[in-house]
Amino acid sequence: MAINYNLAKVYALSDNDTEFVMQIINLFVTEVPEDMKEIEAGIKEKDHKRAYAYAHKIKPTLDLLGMTVAHQEILEVEAWTKVEGKRKEIDATFESIQSQVDKAIKEIKKDFDL
Repeated sequence: MAINYNLAKVYALSDNDTEFVMQIINLFVTEVPEDMKEIEAGIKEKDHKRAYAYAHKIKPTLDLLGMTVAHQEILEVEAWTKVEGKRKEIDATFESIQSQVDKAIKEIKKDFDL
């Protein structure tokens, strides 16, 4: 049983289409780590638009995979970018999202033999 993610929304959205579910899973495992690097770079370089663009991109994926806390935190990153906040205000939130994403990817790879 998945601990760090939940595929209920994906199955509901797809009418239990396992091929679609696998596409979403593969998208998450391959693209989200790269997007997280872009968010991190945006935060470090004070490029708020870059951080926003990639945070906005992964937001629906986090929601689809039932990663409620990470989804809520990515909304905080988006809000931070809009007010062009200081890096220290968002570092812990980003680290939390990164940790959750890493755990989910590790678990998904194990669960689906990826």
